[in-house]
Amino acid sequence: MTSEKNRYDVLSIGAHPDDVEVGTGGVLIDLVRRGYRCGLVILTQGEMGTGGTPQIRAREVEDAARILGVDIVKTFDWGDTRLTDSYDKRLALAEVIRLTQPRIILTPHPRIGHGRRQSHPDHVAAGVITLNAANLAALKKVDLPGQPHLVTRIFHYFLPPGVTADFVVDITPHFDRWIEALSAHRSQFLNPEKSKDYIESLTAMARSFGLQARCRYGQGFTITGEPTQIKNLMSLVEDQD
Repeated sequence: MTSEKNRYDVLSIGAHPDDVEVGTGGVLIDLVRRGYRCGLVILTQGEMGTGGTPQIRAREVEDAARILGVDIVKTFDWGDTRLTDSYDKRLALAEVIRLTQPRIILTPHPRIGHGRRQSHPDHVAAGVITLNAANLAALKKVDLPGQPHLVTRIFHYFLPPGVTADFVVDITPHFDRWIEALSAHRSQFLNPEKSKDYIESLTAMARSFGLQARCRYGQGFTITGEPTQIKNLMSLVEDQD
């Protein structure tokens, strides 16, 4: 039986050490401030990144997690640039899901878009592994520790070109803290050896989602599977009045 101390409201799953901050960091800050318990699961060590080493990147994850106010639930070593879906990986992640019993999982979009800016293969694989793991976690006959657990909803970030967000979360009140969490990944986003200003690019991405949802900064997600059930239609507009 999973104890209360192990239960999480939300798990954010990423392929690389900085993915969850990029795609979901502002949302996690907001949720933690609302009293929800959030955790991170990272599937690779990020060893193929231009900057840093696995050891450096692990310390950066710890720094970023403190800023976000979340726990690092699990870090796997499944191969940066070599991440693929397999039954063993599904089982390993399903075990984490059973242990933590999240109501919501945030994970990268599981399909590749078209064009030069198509999704990173590791991101796609992370989304696929998560969907399959969540299915296994709910099955009674799967040989795994813990009680079967059905995740209420899975939402996807890192949307590929051509995919429109189903909803956008306003992260404007938490923008500065989100940038602080991103900046904790110094080897990636504040590396003088890199010519690209990643913080500026990520700010522009948040601004783009914000424009779509009539707020200043946002983070966008798509919904997996069946439509989301709404019990009170007015709940969709009450925070916007």
